[in-house]
Amino acid sequence: MKIELITLREVHMRLKAPFETSFGVTQERRILLVELIADGVGGWGEVTSMESPSFNSETTDTAWHIISDYVAPAVIGKSVTSATELATPLVGIRGHEMAKAGVENALWDAEAQLKGVPLATLLGGSREEVPCGVSLGIRETPESLVKKMEEELNAGYQRIKLKIKPGKDLDFVALARTEFPDTLLSVDANSAYDLSDADHLKKLDEFRLLMIEQPLQWDEIHAHAKLQKILDTPICLDECITNARHAKAAIETGACRIINIKLGRVGGHASARQVHDVCRQHGVPVWCGGMLESGIGRAHNIAMSTLPNVTLPGDVSASQRYWEEDIIEPEVEVSPRGTIAVPRTQGLGFTVKRTYVERLTRRSRSWKAKHSVAVQV
Repeated sequence: MKIELITLREVHMRLKAPFETSFGVTQERRILLVELIADGVGGWGEVTSMESPSFNSETTDTAWHIISDYVAPAVIGKSVTSATELATPLVGIRGHEMAKAGVENALWDAEAQLKGVPLATLLGGSREEVPCGVSLGIRETPESLVKKMEEELNAGYQRIKLKIKPGKDLDFVALARTEFPDTLLSVDANSAYDLSDADHLKKLDEFRLLMIEQPLQWDEIHAHAKLQKILDTPICLDECITNARHAKAAIETGACRIINIKLGRVGGHASARQVHDVCRQHGVPVWCGGMLESGIGRAHNIAMSTLPNVTLPGDVSASQRYWEEDIIEPEVEVSPRGTIAVPRTQGLGFTVKRTYVERLTRRSRSWKAKHSVAVQV
């Protein structure tokens, strides 16, 4: 496959409601979309960085810079036999996994189309539908959280994840568990605590949680190993794991019992499969985390969620939970039993609404083999 054209677009999309985590509140999303043409076929990817360097060190603007000045120039005009080879020309770029993933995942979509298979099949997935959970942002009161939980459970979601932070944790989880004693329930701290909070976090054990996700520092594996020895509740690592080496280190040191795979965080589908395989070899379940993606990122998450060791419900929920209108058609829908049907058509299995994308675009830049042209919108 020869990479003939890359187009990078920044689109602005407004969430239907503010989403609060331990590191802030998000409502307006600045999302980078990558359209890549290989052998005449166009594929789409999404850069899942946030607007600020709060989740990790990447932002919308750093990703624009890295793709514009390093990634696109390194791969335009290159020929590869599969998307897994795209890492080779990018080996000199340290970090910036989300920027690289946006381009690589677009190539995966194009490759699947060229081979006439669904992306899930190309990745090695086999499921016809994937189980869905939902992530709920921090609420003002435990009562308002419970009300939202009831709404999402009635919509069919199989697992509820609650965002927590110091001061908004135990009381919220306690009421949630009291009102919904049999619900598959987990919490996500997004690195809001440190090891000195171990006794406080230990109190979460009484609520029979599926997991507590990333309670400690975003780059700290050793301290998580110490905490996991104290807790009965399984720790799930998210921000700590950016490649298969980190996953292996975390598992072998006992830092976690579950791993969340986010495509952007680990650098794209090729790396995600490596993390998946390491976890599978060690008997550690994985699931697909979300980053408030548009439908393009959501479609890639669906494909990844079909891999055999993705055994827990992920954060891949319906388009309508986040957007008044998504940029793909059909929009992602969740069945009454809390599952998403995996597309069986070639590539991503969804059509990008190009006219709508153009309307949302604030800036764009394109690279053609042997030359590039910048376009400001």
